[in-house]
Amino acid sequence: MLVAIIIHAIIQEYVLDKINRKMHFSKTKHSKFNESGQLSAFYLFSCVWGTSILVSENYISDPTSLWRDYPHTLIPFQMKFFYILQLAYWFHAFPELYFQKTKKEDIFRQIVYIGLYLFHIAGAYLLKLTHLGLVLLVLHYFVEFLFHISRLFYFSDERYQKGFSLWAVLFVLARLLTLILSVLTFGFGLARAEDQQLNFSTGNFNILAVRISVLASICMAQAFMMWKFINFQLRRWREHSSSQPQSVKKKFVTAKGKTSRKERG
Repeated sequence: MLVAIIIHAIIQEYVLDKINRKMHFSKTKHSKFNESGQLSAFYLFSCVWGTSILVSENYISDPTSLWRDYPHTLIPFQMKFFYILQLAYWFHAFPELYFQKTKKEDIFRQIVYIGLYLFHIAGAYLLKLTHLGLVLLVLHYFVEFLFHISRLFYFSDERYQKGFSLWAVLFVLARLLTLILSVLTFGFGLARAEDQQLNFSTGNFNILAVRISVLASICMAQAFMMWKFINFQLRRWREHSSSQPQSVKKKFVTAKGKTSRKERG
């Protein structure tokens, strides 16, 4: 966790603070820019690392590896280290709420956000579902990286909207693919496994109650994210709709002023 705090401080001081001084952002934009800058760096690093593990272990070419040979107790060192780093990063996010002087109204949202990551990452590791967890994390992180990098470009130039459009499409596809992979793993793969006895010594949690609980947790998380996504899109649509009448009104007043001057001439 200490390493995560140090890296966070280096990115903040040598990259984000320099850009902030040049752009002269408001306090609100300054806070959001720092948040997106830190998260986009973390998501990009995690995506590249996670993808390299998926390729080297042939998890992409063989989808049955998500449930085959469960429980996945003998995992490669780099995957174990990947999970440890993920947990360390999200644990370090709690003290960062204080160091970054997060607004009181945003603290609860951030705690829920961080808590969901810790709950699902730790759950995948403890329940020996590391293969499925890695695939879903890489998929989710890629979409989140696209959102935050789009927001960084938007803060530098508010006319930039194409990144959000691409993100919106990929966000929905990622939620759908997450549900498909989860249902295949718990409803098809693990449900047909021969050993379905709870055994803490071997790390086997492949019983009906656990499968239903984990699948329900994933489905609720996807539903929560879709609800937040819909609210975000509605808010953007209202902001866009409210800005259009003002621009039309300005054009009308300008055109009317020109006409009046011509009549006077």
